[in-house]
Amino acid sequence: MQLVDNRSGANVRVNAVPHFRPPSIAHGVVSFIWGLFFGAFIWSGMLSVGVTGGTSFIFGAVAGFLIFLYVRVYGADERRAR
Repeated sequence: MQLVDNRSGANVRVNAVPHFRPPSIAHGVVSFIWGLFFGAFIWSGMLSVGVTGGTSFIFGAVAGFLIFLYVRVYGADERRAR
């Protein structure tokens, strides 16, 4: 795109500025990260209050899987109408 400067009559080149956006991450990956994080959070929280290791792992794994399913099903934004 070229513009003309009114004062001197010289051509001035204006470069287009790129539009940066965050990288696209699949919704399944995001759901897995949410489930993994909160499952590990529940597991470590149960260990910290004195629940045995096996019990806390089972509850953390089941809770992480249920969180994954919930975010996978209900976590997506609705598409905008064009």
